[in-house]
Amino acid sequence: MEHYVGLDVSLKLTAICIVDRTGKIEREGVVASDPEAIAVFIKSHAPHVARIGLETGPTSTWLWTELNKMGLPVICIDARHAKAALKLQINKSDRNDAVGIARIMQCGWYKEVRVKDLDSHAIKALLVSRALLVKIKRDLENQIRGLLKNLGLVIGQAKMNMFSVRVAELAEARPELAAAVEPLLKAREAVGRQIADLDRKVMRLARNDAQVRRFMTAPGVGPITALCFLATIDDPTRFKRSRSVGAYAGLTTRRYASGEIDWTGRISKCGDKMLRSYLYEAANVLLTRVAKWSALKAGESGLRSEAGYAKPRLPWLENLPSFCIACGSKALNSTGHQRRLPINLHSRTTEIPPISGN
Repeated sequence: MEHYVGLDVSLKLTAICIVDRTGKIEREGVVASDPEAIAVFIKSHAPHVARIGLETGPTSTWLWTELNKMGLPVICIDARHAKAALKLQINKSDRNDAVGIARIMQCGWYKEVRVKDLDSHAIKALLVSRALLVKIKRDLENQIRGLLKNLGLVIGQAKMNMFSVRVAELAEARPELAAAVEPLLKAREAVGRQIADLDRKVMRLARNDAQVRRFMTAPGVGPITALCFLATIDDPTRFKRSRSVGAYAGLTTRRYASGEIDWTGRISKCGDKMLRSYLYEAANVLLTRVAKWSALKAGESGLRSEAGYAKPRLPWLENLPSFCIACGSKALNSTGHQRRLPINLHSRTTEIPPISGN
């Protein structure tokens, strides 16, 4: 007889439930959150297991990888989908969640989540660490700027090593600031050295991967963006068509349709936030800094001319009657120009708002 297993995983303990093909509970238990302990329990009480389900979580990659190596048919499901099914339960507990996940496996009402390999996670961990250090360095610089600005000392534009030189020049005139500024400068220098070390590791990874080098042939794409794309996509064969990659990265618009209502909203912002930000930066560089023509730049320039970077222009604004908002007077103001009705140019409406008065 086939069995279906549900795992509700926490950091220390994992609740396990085994059901048969009719959904009847055959066995329940709690073991340590260790792949070997979980595998021993399943193999001893469910020798003919068909599916093993667990939710996405902090340890799901590790558990899925280890259980899969042991030959168990483990399936990772989206925690949001599981929550939608489990919220119908009156009592919330690890035991009940394990029962619910087991029955989800039994009825087959789930969508499997692709678990990336450990190499992709290692690359992503390197990029996340670098992004965190860059943020810390930026926060330290902003803190130093704020401390000096309170006393009327403005650093201005200072790149690379000129920032420390400029701060030392300004702090020299205010010795009382040295105790507060010098520790922040030392911390900034230490963080900068770690960022440089991570940059060398990123460049080494990019040089040793042919796929990353191919990504970098696209204008505006550097080693960081290419590595982030490689680590996020992982296995491109899981996408049936290239258009699905944009939806996976959260770059496609949301849609809500019900009855007579049908509207398209902004991008969904699902998936990896870091990849979206790097792709946006690459597109910005392509439009603003890359001078060489390419088919990709021509396509984006067409979108730019269609949407535009500047504020939208509404033709009916030129013929809008001018008047004072407070009194309705059409007289000229102190600058010799007539007052115009303030309108939000980013508003979705294209109709002229009602005008009261004369």
